[in-house]
Amino acid sequence: MKPSPATPATPVSPDRAPTVGRDSYLTLHYSLSDMEHTDYVSTFDLSPATLQMGSGQLAETLEACLIGMAAGERRIFELAAEDAFGPHNPRLIERIARSALPPDVELKVNSLIEFSSPDGAGDFAGFLRELTESSAVFDFNHPLAGKPVRFEVQLIAIM
Repeated sequence: MKPSPATPATPVSPDRAPTVGRDSYLTLHYSLSDMEHTDYVSTFDLSPATLQMGSGQLAETLEACLIGMAAGERRIFELAAEDAFGPHNPRLIERIARSALPPDVELKVNSLIEFSSPDGAGDFAGFLRELTESSAVFDFNHPLAGKPVRFEVQLIAIM
């Protein structure tokens, strides 16, 4: 289900017919923040992002917000936690023995640590929540899991 925009769409003239589809290649600015407007990621002060819809570069729920948008539109979507990154899952918090961690990795509480998957097929990240002499507690939930999200988008081009 496509969420309702929190703000009306920027008007676009009818002669700008192309709209975002499930396989579109896009150039856009976007930001993800919590409802207190704390940005977790934003490209608005940087170069715009380019992405291929359906490639996994953006969460499916966020891609769904883009479907039907036209170049030049700017929208803000407010998504409930379950419609954004889902609930916070306590099973994704793990205590790992420090001896099982790579010795060359600098461990600092409140930092994001990259891990390789056991099968070597990809990487994933965990947020280091707690560190003791013998173990480290990592949270593998998305930082916005369990929180409502504000997704702001300025669609620059559909290629």
